[in-house]
Amino acid sequence: MVEKDDKIWKKFLKKYWQMLALFIAIGVIAFAGAIYVFLWFVEAAQPEIVPVLLGVWSMGHIITFILHLIFWEFVYVGIPLIIVIAVIYFGWWKKLPEAERKEYNEKELFGHRSNRSDAGGFFSFLIFIFFCIKVWLDNQWEVPISTWEFDYLVSTCIWAIIVIALIIGIPVLIGGSGWLYYQMKK
Repeated sequence: MVEKDDKIWKKFLKKYWQMLALFIAIGVIAFAGAIYVFLWFVEAAQPEIVPVLLGVWSMGHIITFILHLIFWEFVYVGIPLIIVIAVIYFGWWKKLPEAERKEYNEKELFGHRSNRSDAGGFFSFLIFIFFCIKVWLDNQWEVPISTWEFDYLVSTCIWAIIVIALIIGIPVLIGGSGWLYYQMKK
C-alpha cells in the first residue's frame, strides 16, 4: 500500500509541481501576514485594550486580548486565505478530469494521516531557551518581569521563533528541495 501511495504522490508532484509551489507560497504569505497582524495588534492594543506593563494585567485583559486577536487574525488572514483556497479549489481541482480526481481520491492522495509523533513540547522548550538567550543578551535578566513592556515580550518571543525557524528551516528547505529534485528525476 505504501508503494502505491508513493507512486501516486510522485505522479501528482511531477504533473502539478507548480501548484505545490503555489501552495507553499500561499502558506508563507499567510504565515507572514499572521505575524504582521499579530505585531500590529500588539501595538494597537496598548493602552486601549491592555495595559503597557505586564505587571498590571489581569485575566480579563488576557481574555479580551486573545478574543480581539483571534477576530483580527480571522478578518485579515483567515477570510482571505479561505477565499484563495476556494478559488484554487473551484478554479483548478474541480476542473481536473473526473477520472484523474477519482484516481487521486481512491488512492488517498490527501486522505491518509501520518504516524509522526507530536513534537510540540520540544519546540516549546526550544522557544523558551532562545527566549532566555534573548533576554540575557538584552541585559533584562535581572529586571523584574512586571516592568517589561508588552512590546518587548512579544518581540522577544517572535525573535526566538524566527531564530529557530532559520536554524531548522534552512537545512530542511535545502534537504527537502534536494530530495524533491532527486525524486522527480527518478
